[in-house]
Amino acid sequence: MSEQNNGTAPPQKDDQGKDYYFDSYSHYGIHEEMLKDKVRTTSYRDAIYHNKHMFKDKIVLDVGCGTGILCMFAASAGAKKVIGVDCSSIIIQAKQIVKENGFEDKITLLSGKMEEITMPEGCEKVDIIVSEWMGYFLLYESMLNTVLWARDNLLVPGGKIFPDKSTMHICGIEDESYKKAKIDFWEDVYGYSFQSVKKLAMIEPLVDVVDSKQVMTDCMRFFSIDLYTVKVEDLSFKRDFRITASRRDKLHALVVYFDIEFPGHDKTTFSTSPHAKTTHWKQTVFYTTKALACTRGDVISGTITAAPNQNNHRDFDISINLNFAGKKPCTLDQDFRLR
Repeated sequence: MSEQNNGTAPPQKDDQGKDYYFDSYSHYGIHEEMLKDKVRTTSYRDAIYHNKHMFKDKIVLDVGCGTGILCMFAASAGAKKVIGVDCSSIIIQAKQIVKENGFEDKITLLSGKMEEITMPEGCEKVDIIVSEWMGYFLLYESMLNTVLWARDNLLVPGGKIFPDKSTMHICGIEDESYKKAKIDFWEDVYGYSFQSVKKLAMIEPLVDVVDSKQVMTDCMRFFSIDLYTVKVEDLSFKRDFRITASRRDKLHALVVYFDIEFPGHDKTTFSTSPHAKTTHWKQTVFYTTKALACTRGDVISGTITAAPNQNNHRDFDISINLNFAGKKPCTLDQDFRLR
């Protein structure tokens, strides 16, 4: 992987566990990054514009509307009314943007938590929910919980959710040089051992762009979400995986990415795979404590367990149990935390 900044830093917490999640989305910079992500933004636009018949004269709810770009897509597609909800102060700029573009009569923006706001009169129920809820590792930041609340409390029977399906995938990569630079660096820092820091570096997955040439196994789908039926408790999961080495090489890390699908006759999809165009979500990299010397056909199997952290639900705890069946078989058990 390249030496580069990992993008906008995840929200931070103070010693009392205060959550600065919403404050982190108040600055325009993070929205600039998301808007410039053409894969993300054009996928939403295309999914809406290619299904204008679904939006015509409908009431639409945008959960976590940010700058209001999805609200304007929906209004431009013929929605009768669009309600955008956001808890960060970016809603102030969003209201100005809506006015600048002449959508005041169609778009109403509300400031507050989705579960606490009062929907406008006549919009107590909605026909369509749109939301860009995905985070790193798909589920990091847990905004999906809010979308599911809106589904259960505000969506009419038979209503639509954009997007409505997502899948998580896993593969293995060779990454010796980058692992040395980011992880093994702490073994000898100007002649001193920083092993305690190395342990911390191993616990936190790396969010970065993986070069497709580094992928040295097949890819396997291990988790799927149907937004019409999934429950909050389903987002804590344990799944098996099994991938096979496609060449002779050393495996230094497992990589997780996700794919997204929208409803409609003209199915719009996008992927955050290393083999696809880069998005701001990049990929999530889990370094193994031991490099696995693989030959073509060797099997790497195991389980991946994931759940929101009990102390801060926006953090995500991930455990990987790995079994390697190569010439030098081994078993690895590692715990990680996205924060």
